[in-house]
Amino acid sequence: MAGFKEIAGTLMWRGGGEDLGAFYPIRPECKADTPKTRFKSRAGKTLSARRWHAAFSEDGHLDIAKVLRRIQRGGVHPSIKGLVWEFLLGCYDPSSTFEERNQLRRFRREKYGTLKAKCQELVPILGSGKFLMTPVIADDGQPIQDSGKDEDIQGVVWHVKTMVSDRKVLQWMLTLHQIGLDVNRTDRALEFYENETNQARLWDVLAVYSWMDDEISYVQGMNDICSPMIILLENEADAFWCFERTMRRLRENFRCSTSSIGVQTQLSTLSQIIRTIDPKLHQHLEDLDGGEYLFAFRMLMVLFRREFSFVDALYLWELMWAMEYNPNIFATYEEPEKSTATAPELNDKHLKQCGKFERKYVKTGSTEEHSALAVFVVASVLETKNKQLLRDAKGLDDVVQILGNITGNLDAKKACKEALKIHDKYLRRAKK
Repeated sequence: MAGFKEIAGTLMWRGGGEDLGAFYPIRPECKADTPKTRFKSRAGKTLSARRWHAAFSEDGHLDIAKVLRRIQRGGVHPSIKGLVWEFLLGCYDPSSTFEERNQLRRFRREKYGTLKAKCQELVPILGSGKFLMTPVIADDGQPIQDSGKDEDIQGVVWHVKTMVSDRKVLQWMLTLHQIGLDVNRTDRALEFYENETNQARLWDVLAVYSWMDDEISYVQGMNDICSPMIILLENEADAFWCFERTMRRLRENFRCSTSSIGVQTQLSTLSQIIRTIDPKLHQHLEDLDGGEYLFAFRMLMVLFRREFSFVDALYLWELMWAMEYNPNIFATYEEPEKSTATAPELNDKHLKQCGKFERKYVKTGSTEEHSALAVFVVASVLETKNKQLLRDAKGLDDVVQILGNITGNLDAKKACKEALKIHDKYLRRAKK
């Protein structure tokens, strides 16, 4: 099927401006309420299957600089999107060979299998093609057996039979029904999720991730980040590791406590950016008691999934990831001690392998962690609505409504371009 899609994508290419609806079909009854898709693949701009395969050497080394240039010009064709994302997110090193990646892929699939098997020992519903939407255990660890009928897994009735005292197991089991509730409403406009098996795959991946990362566990919004990986990558283990790499970038956004939300750091940065580049707008938002920029919470938490159509959100993500790309990302994740101990040599080749956004930091020699491009994209959205916010926003409800009206009306590439300009402006003014 994947091979057919690649061939089909290449054959349809010549006409230009290809309609991508066939790759992510919308349920007929949902089409009227779905944001209009603005992105179309363009010959000579979008990374095609043919260009992608041509970027590999005979033994598998990827010319990542060439790939980044193409993505930043016109995104990635759906037929290869999942494969390309694995590199953008740091799953694989572009300097590795086909054989080295095959070995790593086998290792990761086995590791995911082990993690999932452990989870299945505790909750056999995992891997059954079904998922939980009702609690199976109480906060005190006592089984819940009277909250409806027992779960039926392929004809086998299952429920928690004994009290759970292990803290990690208890906390994990308490999240499973919430994951299920969120899965059940994830991307429901897509025909893909009419199939319960596909919903169950999303639940399985989120449940296993919650078990593996018990510090963050599961937070609402992760389902929106994970869903595209399930759709783009047929192998569940590959989708899991792609999601895990995405969470390396976003993990702190989901760190919540009774007194703070993880995304607060990015909201504070956003406040600082607007204060620096547009003091008048910042003061107006302050006067409306919006100086903490909580109205931008959702944009940063789920990376604009609500503001764009499904296709356009994916396009925005790959644009941002390409612009933020650093060739050391794989080593940073796989060998963190080694990558921090040996700074890469700064040369033209290394700079060409960095995205536009990342390149500016690499040139300065800065090793500090810097703000994500997504924060500057939100700033660009606010700037496009500058006049309307100053004129019409008399309270925070007005701000939320004005920003809510952008759904389906944003251009991903233009937003990224404006974000880069704002970033330059911010750096110049911050130095003064």
